[in-house]
Amino acid sequence: MSENELGLFLRSRRESIDPAAVGLPAGSRRRTPGLRRSEVAMLAGVSVEYVTRLEQGRDRHPSPPVLGALADVLRLSGNDRVHLYRLTKGADATFPCRADLTPSRVLRPTLRALIERLEPSLAVLVNHLGDLVARTAAFDAFAQPLGLLGTDPPNLLRYVLTSPRARTVFLEWPAVADHWVATLKEGPFRADPYVAAVADELSVIAGDDFTSRVATVPGVPAPTGILRVAHPALGSLTLAYESLELPADDSLRLIVYLPADPATTAALEGPAAHPPLRLVAT
Repeated sequence: MSENELGLFLRSRRESIDPAAVGLPAGSRRRTPGLRRSEVAMLAGVSVEYVTRLEQGRDRHPSPPVLGALADVLRLSGNDRVHLYRLTKGADATFPCRADLTPSRVLRPTLRALIERLEPSLAVLVNHLGDLVARTAAFDAFAQPLGLLGTDPPNLLRYVLTSPRARTVFLEWPAVADHWVATLKEGPFRADPYVAAVADELSVIAGDDFTSRVATVPGVPAPTGILRVAHPALGSLTLAYESLELPADDSLRLIVYLPADPATTAALEGPAAHPPLRLVAT
């Protein structure tokens, strides 16, 4: 497992930048994608040796001006910048990015009302471990044939990484696995004892499918995207998802899946996708 999350994050973002996007020639002799370390150093106004030390984990405490310069060069989003800051503070065990937060499995009344009003959409509330804290009845009917609800509590991360069915359900399974590992790593990762326990468990039961991703996938999941599903009852579905972090201290995330094409809309509006309306809370 990677013990150099800061270096992994900086390197992955450096390799994702198109040189032409920052006014540099792409050239024909580039052996790796993205920017070279020397180019990041030049654009950020620091030495290439310093960029190398950061990526190799030999320096984990860059100053705020250096962080700002690197964030600008690497074109980090607001969420990426927060994550970068957390990684630099997470290198110091005396700075807990998240308090000893017991994973929430209790639904506040206002969230219960919110989920009820989202019927008949496919909507789910998850905590930072991937547990399904609550879901709409429509999501329940959607997920039941997939085998997703077979554990107590149901857990999206464990399902994706350990259920053989997940590899046939998610047509782009590697990307889905990357997403959920990134979600687990977001924030303090192993500094959170509950996350560390889940990571230890998955290291054993999922093996390389999990550990290789921990070592290579930075902890910033995409908040929106497309999910392609082979559903045993509804057929091929293309879903657009939106993931919204709730700012309260129970560390919950709301995920809503919406039809992304006419065929999916028709499938989700058919009788097989419309159970009686009821809230399902774990």
